[in-house]
Amino acid sequence: MKKIFNSIRAKLFCTLCIVIVMIIGFLVIVNSVFLETLYVYSKKESSLETFEYIKANYSEEISDELKKELEKFSLSNNFDILIMNGEEAVFSTEDNFLKNFSNIKEVNYDVGYSIFSKGDILYSTKDITISREQDRQYGFSFIVLSGNIRENVKAYIRMPISPIQDSVKISNQSLFVLGFATMIIGGIAILVITERFTKPIEELNDIANGMANLDFSKKYRIQDNEDEINELGRSINTLSDKLEDTIHQLKLNNMELEKDIEQHSKIDEMRKQFISDVSHELKTPIALIQGYAEGLVENVITDEESKKFYSEVILDEANKMDKLVKRLLELMKLEYEERKFNDKVFDITEVINEVIKNSKVMLEEKNTNVEFKVTGPVEVYADDFYIEQVITNYFTNAIKNVEEVKGKNLIKINVKKGKTPGKLRVSVFNTGKNISDEDLSRIWNRFYKVDSSRNRSNGGTGIGLSLVKAIMNRYNNKYGVSNKIDGVEFYFEIEEAKK
Repeated sequence: MKKIFNSIRAKLFCTLCIVIVMIIGFLVIVNSVFLETLYVYSKKESSLETFEYIKANYSEEISDELKKELEKFSLSNNFDILIMNGEEAVFSTEDNFLKNFSNIKEVNYDVGYSIFSKGDILYSTKDITISREQDRQYGFSFIVLSGNIRENVKAYIRMPISPIQDSVKISNQSLFVLGFATMIIGGIAILVITERFTKPIEELNDIANGMANLDFSKKYRIQDNEDEINELGRSINTLSDKLEDTIHQLKLNNMELEKDIEQHSKIDEMRKQFISDVSHELKTPIALIQGYAEGLVENVITDEESKKFYSEVILDEANKMDKLVKRLLELMKLEYEERKFNDKVFDITEVINEVIKNSKVMLEEKNTNVEFKVTGPVEVYADDFYIEQVITNYFTNAIKNVEEVKGKNLIKINVKKGKTPGKLRVSVFNTGKNISDEDLSRIWNRFYKVDSSRNRSNGGTGIGLSLVKAIMNRYNNKYGVSNKIDGVEFYFEIEEAKK
């Protein structure tokens, strides 16, 4: 018994019954709710059009042409139309409507038609009220429009809802009968059709069991008809061929693995190159420290002033080495994403002003003016420590390379809306020589310096712009440099704080 209920036939029959019940239920709900709502909406619009027509064509006496048109409206839309001048009926398309109205001793003209119980207001303006009402005498539901045509002249339009309610009821009954008949016919059809499908499925099951035991001798007999079961049989027959394809794919994967190994080798080579670059950069300061230290040890110089100079050189070179190593370690952590950013909202104008203040001595030495016109706070969202490093690198680089143009050394800093939505663009411009096209593509590389002589007195390790590149790449923000008419401008984008 359990096997029967787990069979495909039983499952298909139950699925069909559930689907039919769901469809019938859905149609009944839509039929009961949507159809009546659509009918009420349609009648409401028709009644408004009729009322506007009456209002536009009504005069002291109703003409025969107007009566004819109103009777036509009444017949085509199933309306009852009544026009009252005070308590006197001027026109009526339905005697019972007029009779019921005239039998009411008290009529509230502001509310509308008092022979109906108070219902839902569907539409209301100064002159027009449309409501859903129920006849107190017979219990029928109507849509009633009452509106002022002229002073003391009112029009009433009554539309029954009962026809559509009866239609919905009959339609739902038909849906239930149709659903029950569909389930019976569908059940019989399933019993007949599934017999045709179960035999090839059982055959496929035997073949699959054989394949599970590594017996690939059995093959499915392909039929002439092209259906899903036939496709399944063809798929099982080609499974052995797929095994060969799988082996071929494994070879391809092995080749990909070799490529990955080769890529890792390239990365390892890059690391070796990195170490080589570091060794090259440290060679000069180490040689200087060694030379001056030997001079002190062997008493090459005797006067105190020279000893002080030697000591200061050693200390200066040691500080440069310390600064270089720290910046290299920081750069490695940024490039290998080992450094986490502590993002927060902060005022970037305050950071820029602080950088300018800290560079006051360098600015005075080069007789350089700084132009930064942003005065109010500009809030951004990022790690203020690293953004300060970016600004400092740009600013110190501008001071080192600023030259006199039109009688003055000038650095301009600006903060404005970036090209990327939600980003701000920070730029640092300095007057001076343009950067060559060759250098423009290399200045972001580690240890690269535009000054080929690499004069140590000018400072700089060739890492500053590499740090900028690493920081901006981590934020996925735009950065760059461009030559201007009188100088060079470096820029970067930063996320604007959400308000």
